[in-house]
Amino acid sequence: MNIYNHFSTPIHIEEKKEFLKSSIKATDKIIKDAIKRDASLIKESKGFGLSHHSGTLLKNNNFIDLINYIGQTSWNFLSKQGYDMNQYKLLFTDFWVQEFSKNGGGHQNAHQHQNQHVSGFYFLKCSKNTSHPVFLDPRPAANMTKLKLKENIICYGSETVHFYPEPGNLLIFPSYLLHEFTMDHGKEPFRFIHFNIQAVPSNVLIDN
Repeated sequence: MNIYNHFSTPIHIEEKKEFLKSSIKATDKIIKDAIKRDASLIKESKGFGLSHHSGTLLKNNNFIDLINYIGQTSWNFLSKQGYDMNQYKLLFTDFWVQEFSKNGGGHQNAHQHQNQHVSGFYFLKCSKNTSHPVFLDPRPAANMTKLKLKENIICYGSETVHFYPEPGNLLIFPSYLLHEFTMDHGKEPFRFIHFNIQAVPSNVLIDN
C-alpha cells in the first residue's frame, strides 16, 4: 500500500541567533515606551492579560538586516512550495514587536492574517515557562469529520500542533494557517517580533 502526502501545510523553523542580541537591544526601549503608553490599562486590569506592542518597525534601521533575511527566506519558502516566484515581489505589510504582561494572562485567540501570503515570528525572549504558539488544522472538511485519536501524539489526524520556541528561533508559515498563543503565566519575559508578507505580482508594482 502506498500513502501519498498531498495538501500538507509547511512550517519553517530555524535558529538565527545572530540577530538576537541586536533585536533585543533595539526593542527594549520600544517595549518600555509601550508599557508607559498602556499605563491606564495596567492600572485598570493590574496588567493581567495585556500584550504590549509597538507600531510598525519597517522603517526602523535597527531591523534592516533581519527584515532582509526574513524577506529572502520567505521568498525561498514560497518557491520551494512550487510557486513561480519570478513573477512576484514580496512586500512586508506588518512588522512589529510585542511582549506579554509580566503580570500574566497574555494570550492570543486563534486567528489568521487575511490578504497575506507569509506570516511568522522571531522570538526574542521565551522559555519553557512562557506562552508558545499553537497551529490549528486549516482544513475545514477535515475538522468537520474528525474522529477520536488513538494517542495524544502528532499524527495525520491531529487538530493542533504546539511549538516550543527558544530565543533566536525564526518561524515562518502560510498566512492562511490559524494560530494562537497559549496563556502566559508571567513567570518569565515573553517577547517576539511578528510579521506579515504579501506576494505582489511584479507587473503591478510601480517604482517611486
